[in-house]
Amino acid sequence: MDPEKYPNGSPPFDHGKTNSDTTDPLELVETREERPECFSSTLQEVLFVLTATMAIAMQAMLAGSVTVTSSFIGRDLNMSTAEITWISSASSLSSGAFLLFFGKLADLFGRKSLFVGSLFLFSVFALVAGFAKSGIALDILNGIMGLMSASGVPPAVGILGNVYEKPSKRKNYAFACFSAGNPLGFIFGTIFGGVATNLFGWRASFWLIAIIFLCTTFIGIWTIPKDFTAKEPVNFETLKRFDILGTVFIIFGIGMFSAALSLGETAPQGWKTGYVLALLIVGLALMIAFVLWDLKFKYPLVPMGIWKDRNFTLCLCILMLGFMAFVPGNFFAALFFQQVWHMSALQVAVHLLPMAVMGIAVNIVAGLILHRVSNKLIMLVAKLSYTGSFLLIAFNKTDSSYWSFYFPSFILLVMGADLEFNVANMYVMSSMPPSQQSIAGGIFQTVSKLCTTLGFGIATAIFTSVQRKPTLAKYWDRTTQPYTATFWFAVACSLLGLALVPFLTLGTQGGKQDKVSPTTTEGDEDKDAPIAEERKAEAEATVAQALPTVG
Repeated sequence: MDPEKYPNGSPPFDHGKTNSDTTDPLELVETREERPECFSSTLQEVLFVLTATMAIAMQAMLAGSVTVTSSFIGRDLNMSTAEITWISSASSLSSGAFLLFFGKLADLFGRKSLFVGSLFLFSVFALVAGFAKSGIALDILNGIMGLMSASGVPPAVGILGNVYEKPSKRKNYAFACFSAGNPLGFIFGTIFGGVATNLFGWRASFWLIAIIFLCTTFIGIWTIPKDFTAKEPVNFETLKRFDILGTVFIIFGIGMFSAALSLGETAPQGWKTGYVLALLIVGLALMIAFVLWDLKFKYPLVPMGIWKDRNFTLCLCILMLGFMAFVPGNFFAALFFQQVWHMSALQVAVHLLPMAVMGIAVNIVAGLILHRVSNKLIMLVAKLSYTGSFLLIAFNKTDSSYWSFYFPSFILLVMGADLEFNVANMYVMSSMPPSQQSIAGGIFQTVSKLCTTLGFGIATAIFTSVQRKPTLAKYWDRTTQPYTATFWFAVACSLLGLALVPFLTLGTQGGKQDKVSPTTTEGDEDKDAPIAEERKAEAEATVAQALPTVG
């Protein structure tokens, strides 16, 4: 029995009721509003949360910087549109493919060293990318930087989840800041990239990223608390539990499938090209094999039982559709500014600035309302904002006004992205026990990265196809049509996500609540059983130990 958890010597117990008299879980959810003991000061706590946020911002900041510098890089290195999109796709692909692997690695062998090492190596390869002499070299280096992002996010999520284990408003604030890393990392990446490129050229944008993450590394060494979770010894028994076969299946499966989607439209014979079909079929087969294997393996890379939780599955599906729209939509909007409106990198950054301002405001609001307002309602507002945003820019033309279409669209877009990310992130992190927090973060980030790559592949194929043969209505001029087509794809993704929201049963998250599963409503206990039953069993064992004392 934990003396800190039950200072009076025994857990709460009602003599008038037995287990069969009530359907409520036995364990009450505790909330902690004070500063975690692992921090010596509030400053250290704040800097730790910001460091964890920078972990999730790694790949997003890189993508944002590339977004405003893509046309300049393309002209300097003589790259096609498809090759330019691969600068971002390469990092998303490698990040998504290896996240689950590094999530398991962090949970087994420790998190802090992996976290700090990832920040440092990301900085090193960003420095090297600034010296790239060819498009292929830059694509490869961005892929390696995506790999460093994949190794940094799971340990950051794991430590954050352990430090703020109990539901509380403090946890809401920390996770709201962490959730802001993805959208705000993208936006500030565009700003920093635009300023650096305008002053010194596109190479300086990579060097600036290197400086930022080198500083973050040194801050992290001081602020990241010691990893106090149990670690596995490096031996043959641990190796057997690592799910090596599942790791191979998912890495090569995601990699091949995503590569096929990105290469299909630009291959010599399009989607009929032999290597494209081979990559597509083998990649899909390996992902299916991964699911079948992990359903039977005793120590799976991903515990498949968690997908029985309806809210967990729906949150990730909604998030998936959001990311398929968000990053590709932003990329082609910025490309429109550069290639159609002929803006400089700095001008593009300035026109994207409303997204950064709105992103900060939305995440502050999210931290204040997650425990007060129904998260289902918040998710509904997010998806409506997403849909409205892409509908606006889908009707934009070459001679349209930025203030009439893009400005309100960017405001709505960030509102949708940040609210959706906060709700989904909080629920996913609450669905796994402390020992599996890093793999929970890996699942979450894998879904987002894979869908970003998938969205880029589909959007690039649409762009290339319409650019070759414009077929849209006469409302749109020929130059605008390829961009418009990608925005309509984003609208379709948003509408699909919106259609899933009514099936959610989310309540509030992070406040003082009586039940273990705060987001489960009456009648849905069976669907959310894997998590609730595990915690209920732990509670029953604790009560059983306390019976001699109570009786």
